Amino acid sequence: MTGQSAQSMKTNRWFFSLYIGFFAGLLLGGLKIIEQYFKFTKISIGFLVEPFFKHEFLMTWKGTLIGWGFFTVFSIVAAYIYMITLWKLSGPWWGIGYGAFWWGAIYLLFGPFAGMTYWIHDLDLNSILSDFCLFLVWGLFIGYSIAVEYNDERTREPIHNT
Repeated sequence: MTGQSAQSMKTNRWFFSLYIGFFAGLLLGGLKIIEQYFKFTKISIGFLVEPFFKHEFLMTWKGTLIGWGFFTVFSIVAAYIYMITLWKLSGPWWGIGYGAFWWGAIYLLFGPFAGMTYWIHDLDLNSILSDFCLFLVWGLFIGYSIAVEYNDERTREPIHNT
């Protein structure tokens, strides 16, 4: 393999983060909808746009789709932030911590003040644990996917035909 073809093996960081964020929002947002449908949580998928739409609208199927879309956009932004700040850290624990950070930021800090979520003392234990675990898996998906792509050097080794 020539040096130029080895150069073409590098992944575009921005496109890859867009891809990971999109699928994190799509898959884990879908899981959030299932979580809400089975009443594991009181927080709807549209919690990010709760300050801008009426709660009754967000509980309809159109509101659910809008919430899912905004959760996907949020996931893309979060994937970009992870790619810019933490992409060199390998292992799954950084992604789990990243998800815990976002859960804390949304459910303990910004969410109650902005009207996106209930105050933590107003939530039941099912809502707290379900959404916390969802954010851990969400962060793991984003963090570990990006970490493996940029820290797994064996995939970048040239193939030698003997």
